[in-house]
This record gives sequence, structure tokens and C-alpha cells, in this order.
Amino acid sequence: MLSQEQDSTPYYPEQGDTVREDAVFSLLPEGLEVHEARVLFVHAHPDDESTSTGATMGFLADSGAQVDLVTMTRGELGEVIPSELKHLEVGQQQCTDGGQALGEYRSGELREAIQSLGVHEHLFLGEGVSAGKDTPSVFYDSGMVWGANGRPEANPQASSGCLTKTSLDVQVQALMRVIKHYRPHVVVTYDAGGGYGHPDHVRTHEVSLEAVKNLEGTPDAPCLLWGLEGDYSSEDNRVQAVIEGSLVRKREAMAAHRTQVIITAEDSYQFSNLVTQKISARETYRLVWSASTVELSSSS
Repeated sequence: MLSQEQDSTPYYPEQGDTVREDAVFSLLPEGLEVHEARVLFVHAHPDDESTSTGATMGFLADSGAQVDLVTMTRGELGEVIPSELKHLEVGQQQCTDGGQALGEYRSGELREAIQSLGVHEHLFLGEGVSAGKDTPSVFYDSGMVWGANGRPEANPQASSGCLTKTSLDVQVQALMRVIKHYRPHVVVTYDAGGGYGHPDHVRTHEVSLEAVKNLEGTPDAPCLLWGLEGDYSSEDNRVQAVIEGSLVRKREAMAAHRTQVIITAEDSYQFSNLVTQKISARETYRLVWSASTVELSSSS
């Protein structure tokens, strides 16, 4: 029997592709008005907030919610699209700083993007209220490589200071300090698979889940933790939330990340690998954790 050749094309789940009949259409607990809500998004790199949850963030901000954002790394190992900025990319002959200049540049892109999304406050993990005696001031991008099956794999050259190689407990404690400061009703991150599977996305899910579980039963605990849905599975019986958000805000925010994103049409974009993806106003989530006494709202 001849073995089938694997498809090595980078794979990304299709956002909002399938909606369950029993889906809810809000991320908020029952009884909480959106204009009173505080929602904290936790993402791995600059651009993730825009490409993954930008429609939701824009919708919540437009509706009067306080939307805050924590970014775990500065994306130092991202591939760079514009030729005039290619010298910032790790692996290029002109790049001798391990991606620090790229991280600074991407931080500037992020500052522009979050204005389009209506973000109230933003910080990188390790700075501001998340800082601690034993907490690094910077968690570096772990990077990734594409496997022969088109799925992300760990970067064999990831540095010892990167997100996936530094202490999970230290990261959890840092995020707990953020949650105690902002007191969000809802925390939003990735599901366990990390969306499309980037190792830093998976770690971000792990940190977020442990942080909210550690705060359970305290006044600082959020009500709900949602994870951005990856591949849809009919066997996954967890609550699905569907947000029909702001396509305009999302597209504007994505366009700010010019080192990482090419807007190819009003409803499509590409990363540096030139795989075309849909810019979707519909973003879906799965309920990862909830406080025991919390009921879900059925509508936004």
C-alpha cells in the first residue's frame, strides 16, 4: 500500500465556522450589563489580539465594557514581511540582537492596534502591576517551526528565557497580580490547543487557567474563563459562545501589525507564509472555567 503524502501547508482553524444549536451569544455572566463589565484578554504575542479576538474586543469596547489586555511576549521571533524591515528578523545577517529591536517595533504596532480595538489598558507580562521580586521583566517569544503535517512544533533553538522555558508558577503568580489589580469579571485567552497550536499560545492557556483556579473562592476571582475555539468538535460538549463582533475594528487593528500581516482584501489576510485566511467578524469560544455559582447570559 502506498502511503499518502502529508500536506505540509501551514494549517489554521476557520474562525466561527460552526455554531452549536445551544450556543450562547455573550461572554458575560447572567445579570451583568455589558457597560458594567470588565473583560481581560490574555494573548501570547502582538497581533494575536487583533487576528484572533479583535472583533470581540472591538464589540465589547463599543458596547461600553472595560477591555484590558495582557501580552505575554513581544514577539521577538516573528517573521518580518516588509523588505525594508527584514533586517529586524532573527536569522537575517543584519540581526545581531536576538530580536529585541523587532520586539520593540512590534510593541509600537501593538500600541496602534489597541487604539483601534478600544483597549482601556495594556501591559506585557513582567511589567507594571505584574512585576514581582522573582519575575523576569521580559518573557521572550519561544518561536515555533512548522511540522511536516502543517502543524506547529516547538522551536529547537528557543532561548532559556522564552515563555515556554521559564517557570510556569512565576508566570501564574504574575498574571494573578494582574487579575487582582483589574478585577475582571471575565478572562479570555486560548483553549487548551492554543488556537492553531503555537507553543506560546498553549502556555498562555495554561497560565491563565492556573491563575483563575488559584483565585477561586477569593474576592479577586473572575466569574468566567473562556478559551478561543480552535478546530470545532461535535464531541466537545462544553458551552460555546459566539460573538458577532466588529469587522471594521478588527481589520483596522490587524493592519497596524504590518510586520506580520498582509490585508489582501476586505475579508482576507495572510501571514508571511502567504496562506490566505478569512477576516471573520464571528469569533467562537469554549467555556474553560466558571465560578460555581455563576450562570451564563444567553445574549450579548
